[in-house]
Amino acid sequence: MSIDGLSDAAIRDILTTTRRIAMVGASAKPERPSYGVLQFLLEHGYDVTPVNPGLAGGTILGRPVVAHLADAAPVEMVDIFRAADQVGPVVEEAIAAGARIVWMQLGVINQAAAAAARAAGLVVVMDRCPAIESARLGLAEH
Repeated sequence: MSIDGLSDAAIRDILTTTRRIAMVGASAKPERPSYGVLQFLLEHGYDVTPVNPGLAGGTILGRPVVAHLADAAPVEMVDIFRAADQVGPVVEEAIAAGARIVWMQLGVINQAAAAAARAAGLVVVMDRCPAIESARLGLAEH
């Protein structure tokens, strides 16, 4: 069992039913993991809004970058590319924005933030990458 306790069926359901994603910590640098994941998600039909205050007003992969998660609403899932100790405020914003899923990227583990999200009724994916999970579950060719 993974750290988030979710089954393959639950991850498959998230990846096949979710369309609107906000990516917090998106980077315009092609060598950064968030850029590659953003590109993957866009290529596979997801509607992704990059969230990065330092890049707001610009674009990444043709998508307008917003400064705050609230500016990306409505959103179903928040994909978090932030250090684990910076996840709490992002989860609070995700709850306020009406997201139903928070997805913490590989290496991002914050049990307190996960508990807060679950208490608010959100599904929490932790220490995983949607691109890797899509390929692993046979949902998308890498």
